Parts: sequence; C-alpha cells; structure tokens
Amino acid sequence: MNFKKHFSNIKGDLMGGITAGVVALPLSLAFGEQTELGAIAGLYGAIALGLLAIIFGGTNTQISGPTAPMTVVSAVVISKTIEFAGSLEAALPMIFATFFLSGLIQVFFGFIRLGKYIRYIPYPVISGFMSGIGIIIIIAQIFPFFGINTPPGGAFATLSSLYLIPEQVNVYSVGMALLAVLIIYLFPKLTKKFPSTLVALIIVTLLAFFFLPDGTFLKINSRGPIPTGLPELQLGMVDVFSNFKYLKVVLEYAITLAALGSIDSLLTSVVADNMTKTRHNSNKELIGQGIGNMGAAFIGGLPGAGATMRTVININSGGKFKLSGVIAALLLFAVLLGLGSLVGHIPNAVLAGILITVGIGIIDYKGLKHLFSIPRSDAIVLLLVLFLTVFVDLLVAVGAGMVMAALLFMKNISDVIEQRTKVAPLREFSPEITWDDEKDIVAHLGEKVLIKHLDGPVFFGFAAKFQEIELQTKGIKAVVIRMDKVPYVDQSGLYAMEEVILGLYEEKIPVAFIDLHGQPLEMFKKIDLVPDLVKEELNFPHIRACAQWLESFIDTPK
Repeated sequence: MNFKKHFSNIKGDLMGGITAGVVALPLSLAFGEQTELGAIAGLYGAIALGLLAIIFGGTNTQISGPTAPMTVVSAVVISKTIEFAGSLEAALPMIFATFFLSGLIQVFFGFIRLGKYIRYIPYPVISGFMSGIGIIIIIAQIFPFFGINTPPGGAFATLSSLYLIPEQVNVYSVGMALLAVLIIYLFPKLTKKFPSTLVALIIVTLLAFFFLPDGTFLKINSRGPIPTGLPELQLGMVDVFSNFKYLKVVLEYAITLAALGSIDSLLTSVVADNMTKTRHNSNKELIGQGIGNMGAAFIGGLPGAGATMRTVININSGGKFKLSGVIAALLLFAVLLGLGSLVGHIPNAVLAGILITVGIGIIDYKGLKHLFSIPRSDAIVLLLVLFLTVFVDLLVAVGAGMVMAALLFMKNISDVIEQRTKVAPLREFSPEITWDDEKDIVAHLGEKVLIKHLDGPVFFGFAAKFQEIELQTKGIKAVVIRMDKVPYVDQSGLYAMEEVILGLYEEKIPVAFIDLHGQPLEMFKKIDLVPDLVKEELNFPHIRACAQWLESFIDTPK
C-alpha cells in the first residue's frame, strides 16, 4: 500500500469519513434491528467490516457495513437457524459460523479471481433484484411502522396478515414513523450540512422520550440500553465447524451470503469508479470484504458489503483514499464505547421509518419506467427476477434471471441476424469510404478526437468494458462512436451508453455516432437517448460527413 498517497488528502478524507460514519450509524442500527440479533449487531458489523474491508480491499473510497440486501438474507438465515436449533441462544454459534464461513468463501472467490465476472450480470437482473430488495424492506417494516411487535415472517405472510393491523395499531408508533420519514425527505430542502437520517433519528427519539405520556415510551418497542464497551468474541462457532451435521446447514447459507455480498460490493465499486474516474481491483475487493465479514462474525456483528449510499456520500464529501473508510469505522467505534446506553432507547418505529426510506431509495425507478421501451425480453427478465426476489428466494431469482437473460439474448441475436440477412445479405457502404479516410482524420486532428469502434451487439457482457471509454479521454475534445457493425443493443447496453455519454458531457466532450441504424437506433429513441442526449444530426452516415462536423469546432494544427 502507498501510505504517502493515502495520506495526501487528509482534510477531504476526514470530512468524507465523518459524514459517511454519521450516515452509517442510524442505518446500521436499523439493519440490526431488522434481525433477531438486535441493533447492536448492526453496529458491530459496521465497525469490523468497515475497518477491515477498507484496509484489505481494492476500492479506495468504499464504505462497507450492513446493507439492505445482506440484511434481508441475514434475517432469513437467522430465522431458519433458530428453527433448526430451537432457540436464539442455541443458534448463535451456528449463526456466526455461517457469517464467518461466508467471509471465508468471499476470500476464496478473490483468490480464484471471480471478481471480473461481475460485468456479466445483465442490467435487468440487477434492476429486478434491487427493486425486489427494496420492496422486501418496505413490506418487512409495515408491522413495525404500526407499532406491532411480532410481524409475520416473509413478504407473502405479511401481506396476507394486513387485516390484523387495525386492531393492534399503536398510534404513537405511526406518528413517530411518519415524522421520521418526513424529516428524512424534507430536511435536505433546508440544509444538506447534516445527514437527514441522523437528524430524524435524534429528533424523533428525543420527542418520544420527553413528550410522550407517562409509561407510553416503554410501549413503543424500544429495547432499552444496549451493551457498551468491547463486544464478546464468538468462540462458540469453532465447535460448529467440527460437526458435519451443523456444517452442512451452515455451508448452504454461507454460500448464499458470500455470493450476494460479492455482487453487492462489486456493484458499489463500479459506482465508485464512475464517480472518481478510477479503477478498483475486483479480486482484492472480494478478499477485503471476506476478511471484514469474518471479523464481523468474530465479534457478533452482521455481515455486509460495500454500501452504495455511504460510498457516494463519502466521495461527495471529499473522500478519495482509504483513510476516509478508516475514519468512518473509528467514528462508529467511538459511538459504541460512549453512547451505547442511549442508542438502545431508539424506538423501533423510528428505525422502521428510516428503513422504509431506504427501501424506497433502492427501487430502480429508471428500469421500471422503461419497461415498455426496452426490449421485451429484458422487461420479462426484470419482472421475473423482481417477483422471485420478493416471494421466493434471492439467489434463485438471480440464477433464474441469468439463465433466462442468456437464452433470450441468443434468441434475439438469432432473430436480428436472420432479419438482416433477409433484408440485405451484405450491408451496402459507399465505396469511397475506406479505412484510410479514418486514418487521415486521426492524423489531421492529432490526439483531439477518440474514435471508438463497436463490432457486434452491445449487451450485458460488453457493457462494463464499454464504460471504460471514460478513462481514455484525457485531452480529448470529441468522441465518435462507430455503430455500423452493431446489430443489437439490450437494456444493459442502453444504460451503459447513456452513462458514458452523460459522463462525457460533464467533461464538456461532445459525442457523435457513425451509422447508428436498425434496432439500436430504435432503442435509443425509445429511451430518448436520441435526440435528447445526442441530436439526430450528430448521427452521421459515414466518417467523412463526421469529419466536417469535427473540424467545425476543433482547432486543428495548421
């Protein structure tokens, strides 16, 4: 590690780490409260994972801790393990053995270099999965929102039990949850200097503590003080690894957590790359996340992954290097040592309000908005994954989505090729347009223009690679994308193209197409990429026509 580099942005990393840590506090507590382990497990996980993952990981700005997808799966794992063991106390060694083993599997993933395969997950699968997770979180908080202690397990059971709410509702809980939601959404309109989730947590908890009628505060699902000081080491899980009967159960759940945590983290790493114009090390990131989850299990914490919202906040607040993640984890550790007795008095309804806003934020509205614009096959995959995520199983949803996406992609490509063959066996091009014309343009314009050739379908297997174009634009004044050999583009390709163009526009770099036609042109128009982002007059029939446009605004050497 280059220590000098990682201490070259102390002020920015300090502000980024503090801000991210402050945001992580209420979310970690809320995620912990969503499981049988309680709020403290979320805080333990945020501290251990946050510190170890940033030290050993491969993304400089990543803030790790319990996340919504990981918490949803962890809650299921904990519930199933309790059923198997008979009680929470008896299940604890198996629970933490599962979490520890999931981290160990992630380390193994990193060593065998599985990180690079994240790029082959289609956008509809990710979109359906994330929207499904958001819906699960919202459904899971319906009963806590109304102040009911024992919500049914699972989305279907919860929805089928809604009729029970009127006779059990606690109006004080509803009021607190609503107030928390309103503060989270409205406070940023006043100022963005303080995280609205933390403001909601503090204000609503204080109002409940000081102004609710006598005895009411104890009826709003607050668990009371949580442990302070250093956590206990979970040494009991060692016995689980020596018992094949238990190990078989543990391994099944551990693989699920490891796969999900890896996907969750690497997607966040991609977001960080796009924001910082850097490249993360996927395999090193998996190793760091694995070590972090092993450490979290060792001290009784929830497993987690790279947290997108906290990572974005860190970057926007000035964080650039690993020091920011270390500061965020140490801030949470200080809270654990000094404020544990107060943290335990936070009402469940407040945490429910926070989690509802998290669930709303996770839903992919962009993907859902374009359901009738994207290829029908992508829409089917998205909806299938969403449904399976909410009502069946998360890994089943991802697996089924991947298989269906691959099969439908092959069918779509076959259909496109067949149609193109019927219309024109060979695509006609003007004979005077040659490769030499492009070489002449490059020679004439020096290094001021980047011409990108796309040869074949722009689909989920290619999208991540295409986004690397933004790393090639230093000193560039225009980008030309040749689309004459692109027969098909799917939802992943559409959004990758849109993201690249938006990123280039932020750098004041215009984009032109060469011979965008057929299905790709139709898809670009359906999501308004053409003409809203790229004007129709910037889709040139050949390179010579584009050359005239290039010379109109680029100062060429005389």
